[in-house]
Amino acid sequence: MTLAELVLTGDLARPARLTVPDLLRRPQHRARVSFECATSGIQRHTFTGPRLYDVLTAAGPGFDPARRKDRLRFLIAVCGADGHHALLSWAEIDPDFGQAPVLLGVTIDDTPLDRAGPQLVLPQDRCGARHISGIREIRVDGGYGGWRPVPATPGHASAAAP
Repeated sequence: MTLAELVLTGDLARPARLTVPDLLRRPQHRARVSFECATSGIQRHTFTGPRLYDVLTAAGPGFDPARRKDRLRFLIAVCGADGHHALLSWAEIDPDFGQAPVLLGVTIDDTPLDRAGPQLVLPQDRCGARHISGIREIRVDGGYGGWRPVPATPGHASAAAP
């Protein structure tokens, strides 16, 4: 049996390759989720898995721990095997800010996802739009090198400087 593999990349001290069995060795949480799907109606499932925050924290995100708000500039991009993508902010999952209970689901309705790979589970999302199946990569990105906000002038929207 070939196990699906999830790659953690980006601004991390310890990038990693993880399988469902690797994720099962972490503390598990349970979430009952109801998705309002446009094509198939309401879907109800129970997921178990580690919290995304815990997995990414263990990988050593590259923010400055001495500057509490430095982590607010970090984004988390999740890519599934089917090409679906979702974007979250670090602030959403951080206990000091949004504390959203986002899971990397390793079981769905007590069925292991060893071959399919983990799923991104956001219980707070009503329609499941950011639910990603078969996660292949999670990238943590805090590098907005040359970006800086440009002050808005009256009557004009602000823009990013080149």
